[in-house]
Amino acid sequence: MHIDARQLPDHTVIEGDICIIGAGAAGISMALEWINTPYKIILLEGGGFEYEAAMQDLYRGKTTGQRYFPLESARLHYFGGTTGHWAGFCSTFEPIDFEKRDWIPHSGWPIKREDLDPFYARAHQNLDLGPYEYSYDYWAKTDPARVSLTFDKESLFNKIWQFSPPTRFGTKYKDAIVNAANIHLYTYANATDIQANENASVIEELTVKNLAGKQHTVKAKYFVLACCAIQNARLLLASNKQAPKGLGNDEDNVGRYFMEHLEIKSAEMWFPRLDPLRLYAVDFSKTKWRAELAITAKKQREYRILNGTASFTPLEVAKNQPAFIDIWKSSDPKEREKAFDKFGEVEKKANIKSGHKAYQMFTRMEQAPNPNSRITLDSERDALGMPRAMLHWELTLLEKHSLRGIYEIIGKEMGKTAKGRVRLLEYLQDIKDSSWPQFTGGGWHHMGTTRMGTDVKTSVVDANCQVHGIANLFTAGSSCYVTAAAPNPTLTLVALTLRLSDHLKRIAGNRV
Repeated sequence: MHIDARQLPDHTVIEGDICIIGAGAAGISMALEWINTPYKIILLEGGGFEYEAAMQDLYRGKTTGQRYFPLESARLHYFGGTTGHWAGFCSTFEPIDFEKRDWIPHSGWPIKREDLDPFYARAHQNLDLGPYEYSYDYWAKTDPARVSLTFDKESLFNKIWQFSPPTRFGTKYKDAIVNAANIHLYTYANATDIQANENASVIEELTVKNLAGKQHTVKAKYFVLACCAIQNARLLLASNKQAPKGLGNDEDNVGRYFMEHLEIKSAEMWFPRLDPLRLYAVDFSKTKWRAELAITAKKQREYRILNGTASFTPLEVAKNQPAFIDIWKSSDPKEREKAFDKFGEVEKKANIKSGHKAYQMFTRMEQAPNPNSRITLDSERDALGMPRAMLHWELTLLEKHSLRGIYEIIGKEMGKTAKGRVRLLEYLQDIKDSSWPQFTGGGWHHMGTTRMGTDVKTSVVDANCQVHGIANLFTAGSSCYVTAAAPNPTLTLVALTLRLSDHLKRIAGNRV
């Protein structure tokens, strides 16, 4: 069922059993789980079904610290959310990503990789992925022409990515949501404030507003924040009537530990003869899977580095491709598609079946969880009266150390076999240099800000994504991440959301 909140009488009271705030990958995935159940599900979407500049402006904010993209262009504010422009890269976290690593401060999840395995398999269906298989041996049998580089398996491995079409949640799941009798989708319903009881232990209602000037109240037994890492933190911080620091923020953790994937050109690989590197190549219109070079858990421990992977682009292509952060300066998210199209055109023109002798190596690496990398509120307010978000993106010395370590390991392995030689780019050659080049960028992957943990002093939600101390408030999606791992976040955030949905089904019967 679909209701346009702009058409409701002002100050309408909307009531249900579970209120899901946000209709992106997390919110829609959760709503789908509750179709044909006896519960009334309220799904709130701030925008409509299409892109609108006025709605997108509500995401505008300021950035400080490490250079970053315009905030309003990094997330889409309409039904389907950022799946409207994601590229479809999917892979699982590794077991080490969940572990407490003594060389990475603030690492360690309260759950393990095996806790997510059944939910990863279910998430594959939502994202239109192939079998729940991520071993190179499995995929190599499907295409023997994709041959691995030669290396010691104690040092490197082929990390497999599967590619979603990519699934546009706003298109694929619109009919299922709108036609479900018990799912009540409200568009143009921006959550602007969450009200708790006097001691902030239970959420009683929330306020939604729209640009038509309407304001409504939503009441439910359970509330789930599924707005994305920046907006989840922003809404909690802005909801400060009963909790002066913001809901769930007694220990000043909401908004902290914002993480991005560091995505940056890092080195060159030179081969003695032409090599097409088919295993590591990607054609966005055809590729269903590919590999990137990854560092084993053993070597990560030995070198005390963050987790990261390396991909390959023909050097002659890479030299004609400016960094994303340099070509995508517009506040309009539609410019992102144009940027990707330009990259694709250049790559297709240089697609030589016999291969190339030289490749640029591009890194996707996790950011160390850093409490100083954070979301706060600005004094400026948006058109609905909400304080705008401010992002301070801050990297540490560990990221630079890890980048060098990754390519030292890869370089040694290539040298052992005499198959290739690795040359670091200039910004990595001086070990005393802690600065970052202007082309340093992220992957538009927002994580952290409501991190998961068992200690209320260092986390915002527990292992079931419940906000500490608030009985009926949960957060869904990548804001719960403790560490970022190397893979793109969508597969894991959907898996975590399905896990949360199952948890709510277990406890809902006691109250709903």
